[in-house]
Amino acid sequence: MTTGWPLVKLGDVLRKSERTITLQPDTWYKEVTVRMNGNGVTERRQVKGIEIGSGRRYEALAGQFIISRIDARHGASGLIPDALAGAIVTNDFPLFDVVEDRLEPRFLHWVSKTGAFVALCKRASEGTTNRVRLSEDRFEALQVSLPPLHEQKRIVGRIEKFVSKISEAKALRAACAELGQTFVVSTHNTLATSKPEPLSNYLELHEEAVSIELGKPYPQVGVRGFGGGLFPKPPVMGGETTYRTFNRLYPGAIVLSQVKGWEGAVAVVPDHLDGYFVSPEYRTFKCKLDRCLPDYLASIVSTEFFWGRLKDATHGAGARRERTRPERFLQLGFSFPTLSDQRKAIAIFERLRAARELQAQTAIEIDAVLPAILDKAFRGEL
Repeated sequence: MTTGWPLVKLGDVLRKSERTITLQPDTWYKEVTVRMNGNGVTERRQVKGIEIGSGRRYEALAGQFIISRIDARHGASGLIPDALAGAIVTNDFPLFDVVEDRLEPRFLHWVSKTGAFVALCKRASEGTTNRVRLSEDRFEALQVSLPPLHEQKRIVGRIEKFVSKISEAKALRAACAELGQTFVVSTHNTLATSKPEPLSNYLELHEEAVSIELGKPYPQVGVRGFGGGLFPKPPVMGGETTYRTFNRLYPGAIVLSQVKGWEGAVAVVPDHLDGYFVSPEYRTFKCKLDRCLPDYLASIVSTEFFWGRLKDATHGAGARRERTRPERFLQLGFSFPTLSDQRKAIAIFERLRAARELQAQTAIEIDAVLPAILDKAFRGEL
């Protein structure tokens, strides 16, 4: 922050809230969670008083500042939104009233999302290993640069004008992505006019199991839910896992998470992830090339039209669902276009893929805009 603004102790502009309520057994209460990395304050769950166990809880009011003792050093702080007024928190989430004749709450909201503020919270945290906690005394003794109230409000107005534009850009990007998915499904349904057949007519289980050797690195891959695709992960060293084998990935393989298949964790392996590994909890299949082409399937499995069906291959609900077994997956009924029509569609889908890659790069750039804006704002340059 700019040195042109006076330094003020947080304890001079924040007042610890001691407001508590006695929980009633038959009353429903909202509980709060504070996300790390400045991602906001949200509802954790709704629960009856009888299920909580303790007779009293701190009550949150709209506009109060809340911070996590455990994760303050990871950016877990923010303002209580209107929707969570009256929610309850434990002592692990101190609440503070903002002294509004000296500090604009929205100014604090944006300050708390900066790397400089998170660094201060790290300094105010103490302890070792997994017992690091924010010290309230040290937190309240922290000093921040604070301009006059009218300047705080001006800066907030400028920040939020830019944030509104960022939100518009993200909304447009999301709309474009949704239109792309709709186009893929529409094209598929237009071309695939045959009677549905089991996926086993198009795919077969094919796994390249590799025995794990002590001390050897095995680069890993994860599968995002909701058709989000594959992503590389750090390698696991042989000897650091209880698995005896990993499944080696190969281009064109269809990867299905048995644990999270029900929420759409399925994808086709691209060339650049050839030779990566997954645990046996991820099953791999290959296309029967006389019926189905991997490049065509890669576009289809990312749509809700396809991955939304995976819940039909499992039973139960949420965390209680059983695994998505290969035999059930292969029993799902789908129709596919002829190979000739698949090839025609692949050429069109390739253009969409290129557009999605550009959108992904744009998303990274959009995400980088807000930190840059906040940096300028709190150096007095906005």
